[in-house]
Amino acid sequence: MPRPKSPTLTEGELRLMQILWDLGSGTVSDVAAALPRRRGLAYNTVLTTLRILEAKGYVMRRKDGRAHVYSPLVDRASARKSALRHLVSRFFDDSPELLVLNLLDDERVLPEELSRLKAAIRKAGESTQ
Repeated sequence: MPRPKSPTLTEGELRLMQILWDLGSGTVSDVAAALPRRRGLAYNTVLTTLRILEAKGYVMRRKDGRAHVYSPLVDRASARKSALRHLVSRFFDDSPELLVLNLLDDERVLPEELSRLKAAIRKAGESTQ
């Protein structure tokens, strides 16, 4: 039985989306050529992954002569929000507070990051009043 479709981007899909976001659009060859040499993928693998992204609604395809050109339908910010909602739902009982508390427990939070977080929390609190 095949694996169910992931509602978010897999690691491989994300790599190709990052390339499309940077390029704006591109053919399978364009995307394959933009991959780092050490992590290069075969043309057919790139094609299959782009077709999956199209089926998931992340990219659209248009014909340009003999080539198919793929363009992102979802921007980076929307993909981040979707992935974050999925993460919060799956691992943090639908609680953004639990996510933030877990992040703050991480000793790698730098003081300047903490200051920006505090400012963002204050701003969010002001907008809900």
